[in-house]
Amino acid sequence: MRHFIFPLLAAVIGLSLATYWAGIEGLITALLLIALEIGFSFDNAVVNATVLQHMDKKWQQRFLTWGMLICVFGMYYLFPLLIVSLASGMPIYEAAQLAFTNQQAYGEHITAAHPAISAFGGMFLLMVFLRFVCDEAKTIHWIGPLEQKLAQLGRLESIEVALALVLLLALHALLPEMQQASILVAGVSGIALYLVVHAACTWLAAPGAAALTGMAAFIYLQVLDASFSLDAVIGAFALSTDLVLILIGLTIGAFFVRALTLHLVQHGTLNRYIYLEHGAYYAIGALALIMLAQTRVHVPEAVTGLIGLGLIGLAFISSLRRRKS
Repeated sequence: MRHFIFPLLAAVIGLSLATYWAGIEGLITALLLIALEIGFSFDNAVVNATVLQHMDKKWQQRFLTWGMLICVFGMYYLFPLLIVSLASGMPIYEAAQLAFTNQQAYGEHITAAHPAISAFGGMFLLMVFLRFVCDEAKTIHWIGPLEQKLAQLGRLESIEVALALVLLLALHALLPEMQQASILVAGVSGIALYLVVHAACTWLAAPGAAALTGMAAFIYLQVLDASFSLDAVIGAFALSTDLVLILIGLTIGAFFVRALTLHLVQHGTLNRYIYLEHGAYYAIGALALIMLAQTRVHVPEAVTGLIGLGLIGLAFISSLRRRKS
């Protein structure tokens, strides 16, 4: 429970500010945004915990402090401003002014960029999922026959890239002609970013270089966090265009997700419930496919969150059955 003391304190302060800023309606909106962030990032907490449990205490603490600052400032404030700046051609300081003077127009710019953002984040997360299921060294399989076949595919060089590109080209063929170029560029950029990050982490994680190993995991987790935050940020603007309320709600939600991550690590939860990691990665795969689908259709945020929570719940139940047997 001690891990959640600070998030609860932040919630009291943040919700008080939301009420002061926009009254009862602001309070309700902030609560919905907190639920949105936790729902989208619950599986992220499990995946983060699988990486954090192999890091030393120093780098764990850095991820939970510096990483939190990067997440809040970079993804919840700076990233939406960058989207508006690129979409409208206005300087970023004008985008910041627009966020506080014309919130409706600001939100419309964010929504207009949604398809390209979804393609970028969807392909990055798809690569994360494929790297997990196509790992020939993986010995624990949740969905036995399927995962065994996918693990065997991992013997083929760069099979994850090939599968991701085939899916992207199929999506490209289904899109209206006016969207095809932007979605293709965004999708390829997501794959390229994953490959660059993975290569950098492999290089940094050189044997005998403990500090670099911690840095590699830190970089990987930050990029993964950012990818999860893409859809949460877009979903937030579907609930409200008020930047202050969005910052309050998503930040409090992020505090709770960080606390959950730390709880999972320090209590060895993933070692006791061995399929939780699998459920989280399948939730990542589901989120990736949903983000790609959102280049054409709108998928309600509640559906996205419930699918992720459902997969992790099934993995938890399977883990309990495995322990009993």
